[in-house]
Amino acid sequence: MNIHEKYIKRCIELAKNGLGTTYPNPMVGSVIVLDDTIIGEGWHKKAGESHAEVIAINSVKDQSLLKQATIYVSLEPCSHVGKTPPCANLIVEKEIKNVVVGIVDTNSKVSGKGVRHLKDNGCNVIVGVLENECFELNKRFFTYHNKQRPFVILKWAETKDGFIDKSRNKSDENSPNWISNQYSQQIVHKMRADEQAILVGTNTALNDNPSLSVRSWSGENPIRIVIDRTSKIPSSYHIFDGTVKTIVFSEVKHIIDSYGNVIFERLDFSKNVPKQICEVLHKYEIQSVIIEGGAQTLQSFIDVNLWDEAFVFVGDTTFKAGLKAPKLKKTPSEIRKISDDVLKIYKNN
Repeated sequence: MNIHEKYIKRCIELAKNGLGTTYPNPMVGSVIVLDDTIIGEGWHKKAGESHAEVIAINSVKDQSLLKQATIYVSLEPCSHVGKTPPCANLIVEKEIKNVVVGIVDTNSKVSGKGVRHLKDNGCNVIVGVLENECFELNKRFFTYHNKQRPFVILKWAETKDGFIDKSRNKSDENSPNWISNQYSQQIVHKMRADEQAILVGTNTALNDNPSLSVRSWSGENPIRIVIDRTSKIPSSYHIFDGTVKTIVFSEVKHIIDSYGNVIFERLDFSKNVPKQICEVLHKYEIQSVIIEGGAQTLQSFIDVNLWDEAFVFVGDTTFKAGLKAPKLKKTPSEIRKISDDVLKIYKNN
């Protein structure tokens, strides 16, 4: 590992502190180095607040040292005025002559303009250090801007004999049939805190009456999204309690359309539903979504190949009968043991 990789790696480590809190902005880390010593560092915490470069620059006690230092940043410094002033301008104003960038920002508002501004003002700029790692860090942000859709994560729990739920009848209580253990459930809640939105289909909402919240982890509750084609879900259910922004996809006027914090979006269910959903989520600047169920909804995204990662928790239990789990025609890229559960992770590269 060379010196530039060493400090971009530190930028990535810092940037990860912003996972789940920077939407719709990317995660960015920055360090300022003089004589192979870090004299300042920072990361972007929340949209509207200072960017990583600003925090790093302001953390340097002796500002006169900046002229001799190198600033490292995991993502190209912005060059446009948004909720905060351009970072590229600040770097120039502080006369920091050496700049090392992990990866170029593909957002059309930036996309090379920051690097060009720095070079035009006499900065020595190196671009493309640990580029793959920097892309992975902001895979949600890059997918949103490059593919015009959110980063799609599939998640479900299935039994050892391949069922996602038991057979239900009208007398059954509206609550989940737990398959995974408490440790797996905690991981799921961390995932919810990390991602911007969570989506379920009608049957999952009806059968489980889920709150889709972060309970076993600290963090913000994700935006809730539910498919309710014919307005079957009672307005008394948790998903419509108004505590979290909720988007409802339907083909009819919904009874909860006038509720606070709930948005109604109409879909044409005769066409590609997952594609339409992703188009709407892009409109709302949602960069990532977890599809948590049910089997039909998950399979619909699989069938049109509209997903990026899948997390399948296999519990140490059997149902012998019930609702079959979705089918992925791929080999897991990683398999983990979580006590007596098995987690299979799939990448759709």
